[in-house]
This record gives sequence, C-alpha cells and structure tokens, in this order.
Amino acid sequence: MDIATIIGILAGFGIIIYALVVGAGGIAVFIDIPSVEIVVGGMISATLIHFSLPQFLSIFSIVKRTIITKTPSSSKILQQMVNFAAINRRDGALALEQEISKVDDSFFVKGLQMLVDGSNSESIRDMLEMEIQHLQERHATGKKILEFMGAAAPAFGMIGTLIGLVQMLCNMSDPSSIGSGMAVALITTFYGAIISNLVCIPLAGKLGIYSKAESTAMEMIVEGVCAIAEGENPTAVREKLHVFVSKSSRKEVKANV
Repeated sequence: MDIATIIGILAGFGIIIYALVVGAGGIAVFIDIPSVEIVVGGMISATLIHFSLPQFLSIFSIVKRTIITKTPSSSKILQQMVNFAAINRRDGALALEQEISKVDDSFFVKGLQMLVDGSNSESIRDMLEMEIQHLQERHATGKKILEFMGAAAPAFGMIGTLIGLVQMLCNMSDPSSIGSGMAVALITTFYGAIISNLVCIPLAGKLGIYSKAESTAMEMIVEGVCAIAEGENPTAVREKLHVFVSKSSRKEVKANV
C-alpha cells in the first residue's frame, strides 16, 4: 500500500479545511451544493462523453491502483533469475517447473512456464513483450482519464462562476446582495481547482510512475527468462540484469540453490 498517496490527500484536504475554518466567515460560506453539482456533475458528464462507459467505470480500479500497488522488487527478481539460471544449467529447464509455485508474479510465472514448455527465447520475448505493450496501453488510458478529469474540473468551475455572475448581474437592483453573490459565483472555481490539483492530476502522475516501474520490472523479467532460455550461465544473467539496477544498488548476487 502506498501510504504517501493517502497522507497527501488527507493532509491536503486537512490544510484547506483548517484554513476555511479559521478564516473570516468560517467554513459555512464555502459550502454550496449547486456549485458542487456543476463541477462534479459536469466533470463526470464530460468524461462520459470523451471515454466509453467501460473505460469510465475503470476509474475506480485506477484510483485503487494508485493507493494499493505492488511493484516487483528488482533485487528480488535478480536473485530469482540467478537461482533459476543455476538450476537450468545444472538440471535442465524441466527442473524449473517445481520452482514456479514459489513465484507470486503472474507475468513471471507465464515466462517460466513457456520456458519449461520448451519455447525458444524469441517466442518467449514476442509473447511477453506483447503483454507489456497491452499493459502500458491500459495504464496510459487510465492516466488519460485522470488527466482529462483534472482539466475538466477547473473548466466547469469557471462555467459555474459565469453562471453565478450572470445571475448576480440580473439582480443588480439589490446592491447588498452583490458581495454574497460574487462569493457564491467564485466557489465553483474553488471546487474545480481543488478537485483538479489535489486529486486528479496528482493521481495521474502517481499512476504514470507506477506504470513505468511495473513495465521496467516486466522488461527485466523478459531479459532474464530469455537469457535462461538461451542457456546463459548465472553470472552472465546477473550482469545482463544489472542494467536495470542503479550502480549504487548493484551487488554481487550468487545462486543460493
């Protein structure tokens, strides 16, 4: 679980709410249901127009992914690959079948299963890279949805402000209501800015970061499995996978099987 996302959202809203409470007029002046309906309803409506219904409904799993995520550890993948390379060199590819149950990554399992089934490195690479491509496309679509919502929220906030200004100008006969009318008109812009800059855009950025990390881990798995399929020794596999690890994190990894 990514605690940073939860802390960031809670802290952001907490700071804003605190500022509203201690400010002049209190938090009550910032509560306006029609403004919320314009911003949230308009943002959702525009998103439904821009994306298909299944894509829109996937927003819940997208947000969940930014909070509850499990990115494979590069050091763990490196150690497993070195172990599997040693087993392959010593006992053959079929001996890896009993090791598959020890792997908790479905993508990794798929690559190992193809290796055990006798697929060559080229076939394994083609199949796994195709899966990586589709994963990146799904994540890119999710990121676009959040970015679109982040752009739509302020736009509908401005629309709500324009509506409020028109309504205020239609009631200029009562000068005492101009101040309160202007405040209500600006609240929609306030809502739109918060939703965009505290929720949608940051979540889109977080999804992009996790997508890149997951894709890198999967590419590491592809290179490792293909190297094992080509019969490379554990040392060669380790050196090949070191390119995915920062120089400061590289260490001597030996087979422990």
